[in-house]
Amino acid sequence: MPSLIFFVTCPKSLEYLLADELAGFGLELLRNAPAGAWVQGTLEAGYRACLWSRLANRVILHLADVEATSDEQLYEGVKSIDWPGHLRATGCFKVAFVGQSDAIRNTQYGAQRVKDAVVDRLRLEDGTRPSVDTDNPDITVSARLHRGRLQVGVDLSGDSLHKRGYRTEKGAAPLKENLAAALLLRAGWPEIAAAGGDFVDPMCGSGTLLIEAALMAMDQAPGLQREQFGFTRWQGHQPELWATLLEEATNRAQLGRAGNKSGFSGYDEDAAVINTAKRNIQRIDLAERVQVECRKLSDFARQSTWADQGLVLTNPPYGERLSERKLLTGLYQLLGEQVKLHLPGWRLGVFTGAPEVGHAIGLRSYKQYKMFNGKLPAQLLLFNVDEASVTRSKAVRDPDAVPDVHPRVFNRERAEMLGNRLRKNRKSLGQWARKNGIECYRLYDADIPEFALAVDIYGDQVHVQEYAPPKTVDARSARERLAEAMSVIPQALDIDNSAMVCKQRQRQAGTAQYEKQAMTGDFFTVEEHGCRLKVNLKDYLDTGLFLDHRPVRRWLQEHAGGKRFLNLFCYTAAASVHAVAGGAASSLSLDMSNTYVKWARDNLALNKADARVHKVEQVDCLEWLAAGPRSGETFDLIFMDPPTFSNSARMEGVLDIQRDHRQLVEQAMTLLAPGGLLIFSSNFRRFKLDNSLEAQFQVEEISKQTLDRDFQRNPRIHRCWHIRHSG
Repeated sequence: MPSLIFFVTCPKSLEYLLADELAGFGLELLRNAPAGAWVQGTLEAGYRACLWSRLANRVILHLADVEATSDEQLYEGVKSIDWPGHLRATGCFKVAFVGQSDAIRNTQYGAQRVKDAVVDRLRLEDGTRPSVDTDNPDITVSARLHRGRLQVGVDLSGDSLHKRGYRTEKGAAPLKENLAAALLLRAGWPEIAAAGGDFVDPMCGSGTLLIEAALMAMDQAPGLQREQFGFTRWQGHQPELWATLLEEATNRAQLGRAGNKSGFSGYDEDAAVINTAKRNIQRIDLAERVQVECRKLSDFARQSTWADQGLVLTNPPYGERLSERKLLTGLYQLLGEQVKLHLPGWRLGVFTGAPEVGHAIGLRSYKQYKMFNGKLPAQLLLFNVDEASVTRSKAVRDPDAVPDVHPRVFNRERAEMLGNRLRKNRKSLGQWARKNGIECYRLYDADIPEFALAVDIYGDQVHVQEYAPPKTVDARSARERLAEAMSVIPQALDIDNSAMVCKQRQRQAGTAQYEKQAMTGDFFTVEEHGCRLKVNLKDYLDTGLFLDHRPVRRWLQEHAGGKRFLNLFCYTAAASVHAVAGGAASSLSLDMSNTYVKWARDNLALNKADARVHKVEQVDCLEWLAAGPRSGETFDLIFMDPPTFSNSARMEGVLDIQRDHRQLVEQAMTLLAPGGLLIFSSNFRRFKLDNSLEAQFQVEEISKQTLDRDFQRNPRIHRCWHIRHSG
């Protein structure tokens, strides 16, 4: 069976879960994309995705990439596709068009041009031609316009795959089925179910989490009860293959129902939504296994039939209005009290749009996942219900965590001034970060002269860097102020001391930047613009992610499509990860540190990059550049962000970026293909670009464009240029 290319869409923030799921159906990941994944495999694998995916919205069979810099070019490209292999001349279709360009300024016009091309290709000599039917088409043509190219495909799904067929009633928007499935996967429900655990939702609403948990535990394909898919009347459809897959899914569901012994219990104080839940459960034929009851959270109690282990997963009210949010603390506190009292040894998952209230649960969250409920930012908070996870008073802190200060020199008024600034910054910057899908950002950067600190947010952890005080500042005074800061930061940000790491930031010479500060091995993964990156807040001076270069990485992701990318002095290759996510044809990342080369390879592997075309090598970049082009090898896009100082035998013992940058740029430009671009950056605050470079090349400073909102207080955090060949 030939290999086909599919674009599978999903809700935002589920891309990596989706890629792992699709691999289980026999689909090989080509690249991740915002709200989806490009994969390849057989038609059978594509059918399996339609039938079995718990996370996908749509499975689109990719037909062609069409040049579309003009409407006529778009028309001719679409017309050239083999439409007789997909639609009868007497058939009907509709076009789902997204995107725009200078030539195609609205989706209605774009859809019209695609429709014209399909009709004209299929029109017979007697005038017979396909018609448009937006309600019940034979096929849906998917057309996605981006950067002058149109991706054309056939939607094999029909209605969005999140519609399983059991939820038909209109009303207040409940949790979508595929988002519910993602929450269950993140919470580890498949493993708990396999071990015989039970499932409880104490605020179950219309029962979506309950039903998805039961389908998952019983190995029932989520699409098994759907009446129709988008491929049913598609000319390429293979009914016998589909019938075989349906029979297999039916047999698995029967075995799964017989073999799984988990119980599923749901409660809600709203009788109307409980009645809706009952009807949903009946439609999916789970009334004998899934029990729901109208009951207040305050009346929650353990049932004698429940196992000693299980999962409580719930989606409480978010309190979108301020008046409602004031009530959330009490609700979350009650939830925590009930699970601690009745379900010790279980796991608790809370999906919330108000994560700042999560502390009221009274348990320490061991994992948090940032997601979206529709367009609303939300988090899944996971807790172990055990004594070790019960939170203690934040007034109790580790005496080794901050410098010891005598109470009489502790200036509480001054410390509270810092606390107020942190709260104010988090309110504004936190909202901006959530809106833009940013998990790591700078919250505070020496805003108040008395507190010379940089405070960075990494998910639920905080990284504090103390700038080395000048010699004019008394060491004791500096120590006192650091102690004040470290005492107020956890309170202001509502975190436990264990979630905060503090270091002293000072200029590093030689190889000190690579030396370990600790040996915890405490790595964790953060996400940025759909990319996953490893960070470590404790073991090294730097964390593995330069936050100030976030806009540069985003630009690379948006412009690297089809390009050969070179990342010099690559550090942990975060820029390469973004280039790969943006569709770079190949990448080469170079660094002299074995530590960072390994880290870089881990980052690329974490993002499913093909190591055969996206390579990382340990080399001295100075020697590598001095050697010149290798066998005529050139690159379309080069990123170079050298350290300010670094050891090297080739340049009198050290790399001095101010002294040596001209030579580095000139050498890098010999590797740049015609029409290519070098992005050069330096974080040396007194850096000045050599005037001779502007005489040789087209040079444009873009420093202001590369500063996100969290670094606008410190505009000289770095400087950045676009450099091209002249002419």
